[in-house]
Amino acid sequence: MKVAIKGIERELICPACKELFTHPLILPCQHNICHKCVKEILFAFEDSFADGGSESSNQSSPRIRISASSMDRIDRINRSASQRRSFGCRGRKRNSLTPRSTLFPCPSCQRDIDLGERGINGLFRNFTLETIVERYRQAARAAIAIMCDFCKPPPQESTKSCMDCSASYCNECFKIHHPWGTVKAQHEYVGPTTNFRPKILMCPEHEMERVNMYCEICRRPVCHLCKLGGGHANHRVTTMSTAYKTLKEKLSKDIEYLISKESQVKAHITQLDLLLKETECNSERAKQEASQSFEKLYHVLEEKKSAALRAIETSKNIRLEKLQTQVEEYQGLLENNGLVGYAQEVLKETDPSCFVQTAKQLHVRIQKATESLKSFRPAAETTFEDFVVDTAKQEDILSDLSFHSNGLEIPEINEEQCRMYNKALISWECPEKTDSADIYVLEYHKLNKEEESVTWQKTEVCGKSKVISDLDDDSSYAFRVRGYKGSICSPWSREVIMRTPPAPVFSFLFDDKCGYNNEHLQLNPRRTSVESRAGFPLLLGSERLQVGCYTTLDYIIGDTGIAKGKHFWAFSVEAYSYLVKVGVVPSNKIQKLFHNTHDVTSPRYEQDSGHDSGSEDAFFDSSQPCTLVTLGMKKFFIPATPAAPKDPASRILPLPSCLGVCLDCDRGRVGFYDAGRMKCLYECEVDCSGLMYPAFALMGGAAVHLEEAVTAKYREYHDDI
Repeated sequence: MKVAIKGIERELICPACKELFTHPLILPCQHNICHKCVKEILFAFEDSFADGGSESSNQSSPRIRISASSMDRIDRINRSASQRRSFGCRGRKRNSLTPRSTLFPCPSCQRDIDLGERGINGLFRNFTLETIVERYRQAARAAIAIMCDFCKPPPQESTKSCMDCSASYCNECFKIHHPWGTVKAQHEYVGPTTNFRPKILMCPEHEMERVNMYCEICRRPVCHLCKLGGGHANHRVTTMSTAYKTLKEKLSKDIEYLISKESQVKAHITQLDLLLKETECNSERAKQEASQSFEKLYHVLEEKKSAALRAIETSKNIRLEKLQTQVEEYQGLLENNGLVGYAQEVLKETDPSCFVQTAKQLHVRIQKATESLKSFRPAAETTFEDFVVDTAKQEDILSDLSFHSNGLEIPEINEEQCRMYNKALISWECPEKTDSADIYVLEYHKLNKEEESVTWQKTEVCGKSKVISDLDDDSSYAFRVRGYKGSICSPWSREVIMRTPPAPVFSFLFDDKCGYNNEHLQLNPRRTSVESRAGFPLLLGSERLQVGCYTTLDYIIGDTGIAKGKHFWAFSVEAYSYLVKVGVVPSNKIQKLFHNTHDVTSPRYEQDSGHDSGSEDAFFDSSQPCTLVTLGMKKFFIPATPAAPKDPASRILPLPSCLGVCLDCDRGRVGFYDAGRMKCLYECEVDCSGLMYPAFALMGGAAVHLEEAVTAKYREYHDDI
């Protein structure tokens, strides 16, 4: 089936000027654009440098019609180019075809395309597209004849066009200028046309070389110099004939496939038309339902508003009535001026019996007026503080008002995968292990009993985990998450409370130099894990061992010390560990620490006295030059101090999966924490007169792993593992 030439018009329109292509160029993104449009777009923001702004004026170039999004990208390129120029980058001259910036905003794919160092000069001219455009123009103006370029006036209508001479001829003129038996007789001629293209495609990088190969990496024709020493030296190339044959076969097959599927495409179009109508109907129905829901809210609010206004109006009328009554009473007091005058006249009465008869009733009236003047109190309050409507909670609820869907699952925060260390790693998942939401919104806030209102901080997440930084130390935070699919959202997940470390996280590695015993201890390459191993020397030394409570205790410290401030670090102890001691040691006692170990492999070793092993342990703990607590056999042992419980069983706690140490040099105290819950298990005083180092001691089979800092890539790294 032959496609009508008029059916491909939209393929022949330049995306910039919206007109038929004129000398189209192929961009690196494989889209086409007019040569003139490329220059006008680039010079549009080239001129903006001279104006000192980023507004590119198109009034001087009425030919191109650039969309707002394209202009935004041009402005962005301007700013980046301005920044490069501010760092000393010089642009080319104004009359150069390649402006300062080599980035070009492609109008088709909406991406910024790098044109390379040669700019426009490095682009190929699309002669095939140019020929198709010319065919379309000829079909559109079939009635308009192309005249001969060599006839004397009046010129005759041309019948041929010579591609070598780039001219059109009538039959007579063609015979005159292309005589038989000459070189010109071998020229290539076609039907009348105004589109003359070169017969050989030349390389834009090496202008004297014709392209004869095709780069499969860059998907563009290249010459042999490009392959030998140019930018395509290490690229995979093929011959032009092979590329021509391969691409033509693929294109032909694709065209045949599209033509064979014409009926299927029409059926799909019919189905899409039905879907369009159905979408219109469903959207109108959804609008009506949403409007009805909001109308119900409006009705409830109007009822509440009317009730509140009626209550205020009723209270106002009652108060006004009381105050008006009080005003009338005091108006009556003003009328008592006559009463006073009458009483003064009564006082002039000299006859006692007549005076008493009149004065008794008069005294009651005078006394009542006197009492009302002594204690003045308004009959009603003027303020309406009891009628203030608190809508804070309702406003929060309305701000979260959205489309809820029963089909969108409620995400659940996985507390086992969450971490709180130097940063917070919050991880969640859907119950059905499906990713039904397009995006998630994670909210969190700091728990503060003093604050009445809660302000949630919000962040959008594309995946199912998020690293939160800048949290306050020694604070509790609540986290919740919900999923969104378009405008539909799920309900909030259950809130999870997590607590931050009591102090900033202190980072260090195990020291493999100071006192490190590589015969008994083994470090991993990153120096974040240490494991005790017996080794062959211990096996030989055990021949002399008859009795004793332990064989050897090997120490290792951190490679960084602490001079001041409050710091926290965390680690985990393997469940199979027999004995591990952790704590801190001052720098002035490190040497004593490493010379105080009891090692059966040493010739100075003396066998255990055979006395009660518990007393020897107590003596050993009291004689240590550092502050340590004992771990082992999945237990945490609180040291025996006067303040500790006397019952040994109450001093033994389950070993947490992750432990922490908090050193406060300013207060001279060290605390040992359950790092999972950030709960302090034991705290004591410590001498911080010198530089303090984290200290660890291992005996028998044991291993300690330092907690890794939480980074933005932490979850991805562990998922890969």
